[in-house]
Amino acid sequence: MSRNMILRGLSPRTRKVYRGQVRRFARATGLEPGEISADQVAEYLRVISEERGVSRSYHSQALSAIRYLFVHVLGRPMVMEKIPRPKRSRRLPFVLSRGELARMLDVCRSPQEKALVMMLYSTGVRVGELVRMRRADVDRDRRMVRVRQGKGAKDRYTLLSDRAADALDHHLEYRRQAHGDWLFPGGKVGRPLTTRSIQKTLSRIGRRAGIEKKVTPHVLRHSFATHLLEAGTDIRYIQELLGHASTRTTEIYTHVSGKDLARIRNPLDSLPGDDGD
Repeated sequence: MSRNMILRGLSPRTRKVYRGQVRRFARATGLEPGEISADQVAEYLRVISEERGVSRSYHSQALSAIRYLFVHVLGRPMVMEKIPRPKRSRRLPFVLSRGELARMLDVCRSPQEKALVMMLYSTGVRVGELVRMRRADVDRDRRMVRVRQGKGAKDRYTLLSDRAADALDHHLEYRRQAHGDWLFPGGKVGRPLTTRSIQKTLSRIGRRAGIEKKVTPHVLRHSFATHLLEAGTDIRYIQELLGHASTRTTEIYTHVSGKDLARIRNPLDSLPGDDGD
């Protein structure tokens, strides 16, 4: 299965996730792949969903991995034909206010922390895309950053803020002894900072700033998109900057933006009477 996924060009992260899901499935059934029936696959998915209470996204991920195994590796697509995919839940993303973002920048304790917050918010990139960025990907003259092999194995460009570029220069000067040309070098020589390390760093900064919401790299990405939309940026440009394949994915931010909602007067404020009563 691993060889098949490499030959089909699946990303390292997808390969890792699929291998883990198939291992758990194999342990649960205790059978050889050729002995497993459609009913046994369906029962496994029911158990993890109903009895273990996993999320819909986890359920869907498990189904995708098992489907890959039977369709592309074992050549038994009939097993998966009648197994439905769970209906996707539609959750609105958390978005930070501009004031909360300013507080995060105020409590950063190192050039690296400030550069991380500014780069994630001002570019809207995924954390996995940020850790793969190299110094040559920063185009100061055009005020753009190149994103290498983003989701879907596609390159793209996104915005580069002057403030973020200055913070990045300060961070890189501070880390001038680091080996390699990564924007955010890690502890191991020649390796970038890990996504997990960045997630932990942002969580600490968020708590330090007194933000009750869980602060993650993706929350900064959501905030970037929402604030652009509120500023009047065309949704098609936002789609390109985020690397979405379709505007349907980007349209979720229209439900989060407060631009038009702020114009609506609350009916309570229209009632007669003393505000202090």
